Amino acid sequence: MATSGHVVAKVRIFMLAVTYVLYQALNLYWWVVIASAILSWLYAFNIVNPGNPFVDSVGRFLWQLTEPVYRRIRKVLPDLGGIDLSPLVVLFAIMFLQYLLVYYVNPAIYSVGV
Repeated sequence: MATSGHVVAKVRIFMLAVTYVLYQALNLYWWVVIASAILSWLYAFNIVNPGNPFVDSVGRFLWQLTEPVYRRIRKVLPDLGGIDLSPLVVLFAIMFLQYLLVYYVNPAIYSVGV
């Protein structure tokens, strides 16, 4: 029969695993936003051809991953003409959430059941 200490340890391990997965998902989305921004610059400066099927498929894939988040942010941000600050807002939000996970959530998990 499991004692309460074993149950707390198992819950702690599970919660740490969940926070690790969340941290890594945020990290992956960080790189998706960076890739999307770089590809948009390559389009804007005519370095890559959007008519290329591979470039087009990569661009559509990145657009499908980022545009729903960008759209919500663009509703709140003022229109600055040709400057889109929504990727920066997303990157700052990711940094903030990762900071919360590392410096507040993980220590709280470790302190449970002490």
